[in-house]
Amino acid sequence: MAEVEETFKRIQSHKGVIGVIVVNSEGIPIRSTLDNSTTVQYAGLISQLAAKARSTVRDIDPSNDLTFLRIRSKKHEIMVAPENEYLLIVIQNPDAV
Repeated sequence: MAEVEETFKRIQSHKGVIGVIVVNSEGIPIRSTLDNSTTVQYAGLISQLAAKARSTVRDIDPSNDLTFLRIRSKKHEIMVAPENEYLLIVIQNPDAV
């Protein structure tokens, strides 16, 4: 558990990072540095998007898999790192990077 805390602190310390969320395979947030309503909103929507992106990648090439997803808008940049049972979601301000 200490390793998870260290990783959270390290990611959160990067310039421009607004929040970090870990979501389980069902889209339920397990750990977050954001407030509850924001966490639930990002967790639900991003987990659905990541599932669709993974499905698309596999449809194109069944031997391939999604390893990273990066979404950039005018306000935020959202980076998603899917692992076996979890998603790591990092939200940052793209102008601060």
